[in-house]
Amino acid sequence: MDLKGLKINFIGDSITEGYGTSGEKCRFSDVLEDKYGVISRNYGICGTRFAIQTSPSNDPMYDKDFVSRVDEMDLDCDVVIVFGGTNDYGHGDAPLGDVSDRTQFTFCGAMHALCEKLINRYPGSKIIFITPLHRCDEEQYKQEKGGKVFRSLKHYVDVIREIAEYYSLPVLDLYSTYGIQPKVAVLREKYVPDGLHPNDEGHKILAEKIAAFLKAI
Repeated sequence: MDLKGLKINFIGDSITEGYGTSGEKCRFSDVLEDKYGVISRNYGICGTRFAIQTSPSNDPMYDKDFVSRVDEMDLDCDVVIVFGGTNDYGHGDAPLGDVSDRTQFTFCGAMHALCEKLINRYPGSKIIFITPLHRCDEEQYKQEKGGKVFRSLKHYVDVIREIAEYYSLPVLDLYSTYGIQPKVAVLREKYVPDGLHPNDEGHKILAEKIAAFLKAI
């Protein structure tokens, strides 16, 4: 795929919005625009998730789930890139669910709903998912129906892979290939100072990974 002039809609959370960088021009979406000539539309919102919360968040912005935001994006695009899931794992109260779910109140169900909404709105566009990146706190117990359940970030990564495959949508697996594990002190200091959000240098790597993936399609 030729990148120059490619119109890309990015929907995501704080990493897409650029939290952790020194400014908007250092976000991976803007780096792609400057270096490769893509036309970038960044729809990232901090704190947001795939699934609908069971209980409202303190900040209503955090509850602008991905599915509800699809209609806010430009129709005229060549590619839609979805980059999220880390907040569903980190602080979302919706259960992970099962891949047979079709309710937006579970992560699995919301993933299905998002895929179908994007396919129907953008039938002529490439729709791509990016898995969450490694983070320092990757294992936790979460309160779900029936009591506390152990969840790891990889559970959410695996759901994204499996459901995207069901719809035959490509996945850029940065959980496996980003090359940065923030539990390694030297890498955390250089690329992910808070253990979750990449800095300017981390976003340069994100941009290069995305560019290489798009070129290969």
